[in-house]
Amino acid sequence: MVVDKPAGMTSHDVVARIRRLAGTKRVGHAGTLDPMATGVLVIGVGRATRLLGHLSLHDKDYLATARLGQVTDTDDAEGQVVATRPTSGITTDDITAAARDFVGDIEQRPPGVSAIKVEGKRAYARVRAGEDVVLPTRRVHVARLEIHGIRPNGGVTDVDFEVRCSSGTYVRAIARDLGARLGVGGHLTALRRTRVGGFDLLGARTLASLEQEFTVISLDDAAAAAFTRRDLDAAAATTLAHGGRLPSSGVDGAPVAAFGPDGTFIALLEDRGEIAYPVAVFVG
Repeated sequence: MVVDKPAGMTSHDVVARIRRLAGTKRVGHAGTLDPMATGVLVIGVGRATRLLGHLSLHDKDYLATARLGQVTDTDDAEGQVVATRPTSGITTDDITAAARDFVGDIEQRPPGVSAIKVEGKRAYARVRAGEDVVLPTRRVHVARLEIHGIRPNGGVTDVDFEVRCSSGTYVRAIARDLGARLGVGGHLTALRRTRVGGFDLLGARTLASLEQEFTVISLDDAAAAAFTRRDLDAAAATTLAHGGRLPSSGVDGAPVAAFGPDGTFIALLEDRGEIAYPVAVFVG
């Protein structure tokens, strides 16, 4: 299912609610949203939890607001303001020019208050314990960053933007680094995820609506929406259902959803050279 996560809840809170509604502990999500954030949270129930690790690698779309002129200790509005600088000297052209520097392959330092593990312990737990955590940079890809609005706001400047980015990209780091590039600092004040791979807000349900009517997307439909589709004949479907290998799907770097002649989702395939190997089989 696709949940429209409300603000103020953790992704784990949503999973706990779905576990109660579904009557099973076998529930997970594909990609954490911070408590402040809202929007698309893909939830897997039962067998579908095996898809989640692959779904979390898909690219994502966000609507966001950065506040220039204020730095916080978490890089978002949930932290404490630790530095301020006036933004009156920054022009619209300055902001749009700086934003262009964050499109493409970029080196990004994740926020210290994050779920990344450092020697087996979450970075945010180390920060809360008083440690000074500076995570190494990582390469991420930002396919698009569009400025939708620039609003002076009593000494600071709020910038509304839309971003399409690879898995592992921190939008609050973009807000932080945009402010740093302009010399005034910045942090994220609003974030709404509008898409994860093939799932968007059009198919999302609120928790309140799920309380009234609990329904899920079938595994067949979910796989078809999330991955490139490969239809098999009966012989190939039988081979794959028993864990066998098939000729390459011809899709590099991404899993392919294989379906039998009757439209049943059989397995995820991954090309390795000329051979397609099953990475997760769902029938057999």
